[in-house]
Amino acid sequence: MSKHASNPLRPTPRFQSIALAVLTALAAGGCAVGPAYKLPETPSPAAFKETASDAEKAAAGWTAAAPADTLERGPWWQLFGDPLLNQLAESIEVSNQNVAAAAANYAQARALVGEQRAALFPAVDLNGSATRSGGGGDTRTASQYRANIGASWEPDIWGKLRAGTNSAKASLQASAADLAAARLSAQGELATNYFQLRQADAEKALLDATTEGYERVLQITQNRFDAGVTTKSDLLQAQTQLANARIDQVTLVRQRATLEHAIAVLLGKAASDFALAPAPWNMTVPDVPAGVPSTLLQRRPDIASAERSVAAANEQIGIARAAYFPSLNLTGSYGYGANAASGLFNASNSLWSLGLSAAQTLFDAGATKSRVAGAEASRDAAIARYRQTVLTAFADVENQLSATRALATQQDLRRIASEAADQVEAQMLNRYRAGQVSYTDVVTAQTTALTARRALVQSQVDRQTTAIALIQSLGGGWHAASGE
Repeated sequence: MSKHASNPLRPTPRFQSIALAVLTALAAGGCAVGPAYKLPETPSPAAFKETASDAEKAAAGWTAAAPADTLERGPWWQLFGDPLLNQLAESIEVSNQNVAAAAANYAQARALVGEQRAALFPAVDLNGSATRSGGGGDTRTASQYRANIGASWEPDIWGKLRAGTNSAKASLQASAADLAAARLSAQGELATNYFQLRQADAEKALLDATTEGYERVLQITQNRFDAGVTTKSDLLQAQTQLANARIDQVTLVRQRATLEHAIAVLLGKAASDFALAPAPWNMTVPDVPAGVPSTLLQRRPDIASAERSVAAANEQIGIARAAYFPSLNLTGSYGYGANAASGLFNASNSLWSLGLSAAQTLFDAGATKSRVAGAEASRDAAIARYRQTVLTAFADVENQLSATRALATQQDLRRIASEAADQVEAQMLNRYRAGQVSYTDVVTAQTTALTARRALVQSQVDRQTTAIALIQSLGGGWHAASGE
């Protein structure tokens, strides 16, 4: 064949003009048909209403607040100064099954982003076939062999595919925030259960000491009854008092076991294989810096997730609107076809094709319009959920700030009440031994003193759990990631 002969693989001038028109459309096109994303407006107060004043902090014995960014840079549970809690909380990341499920959802979202990105590029496939045919009275048979490489590509002229990718990216970022929320929730629940378990240990030790005192009082009453100094009713009251204290001991043992089992589940362990030995209770209550409300929108993972869901829903509008415009598809293939396998790849047996197709819906009875309206309504619903999440977040912080202030004052008052009740109990017991009061007065004083002691312990754990809740409401140790 002469070198001046026409090349069968060269596109015709007509096809070249069509391809040029398509490329020009791609260069001038690429316009997104979806609405530009705008962050929804939300209430943004200048400061939290329930933040304590400097005078109130000083009166409550608060320390100077640490910088607001300290909670972002390290594990927040270390603020409580409990080494065992630190050890348990660090294992949440790899052991908690809710966190593991959220991590799997995040991995799934990453895979979806990759799938959406792939749609922007041509798809290339390789095909090969071999057939042999014959029939009737003809004894001859025919063979046909084919091998070809084909490609197809849908140019993203109207931005539909890019909108799908952006939507998937926003969903990925929302999934990352959901993972952070699951982690924060598990860590907060673990810390709360841990301190409640330590409260049970402290109350159990308190009841053990109280029970020993009741046993001594019972022995004194028994001796006085045997000597005919006191009545049978005094002895029965002493026995009742001791029995009730022992019942409370059993109740605390049950409550502690329940908390221990809950911690095991949070750590991804079987309750039968997990145990926490009684230990001294570290009653540290950290001063949690509240910062300003505007930082809450950046710190809380549930707010970040809700906002990214709005962005994803906004991209879905563009995907729906793209149905108003024609879709283009470019295809091409190159291969060989022959009757004998030995000559399959000869130049004379080569085959090629190039194609351009376009499709436009002319009438769908308003289906596209309805899909666009549905996508817009879905975005509006996502905006409403985002705003509701923000309002709830502000309320959470205000609630915990208010509780923090009240509990600090309440604990001081409960300590005063407990110390006074202890003195009354000691005085009444001494006066009973001297025969100056009835045993009913002793029982009343003992009951009041025990109730005051347990209330003081409860106020201490309430302050710790409220600090945990405040840290969670402020976003914990989570900080925004760059995403994909």
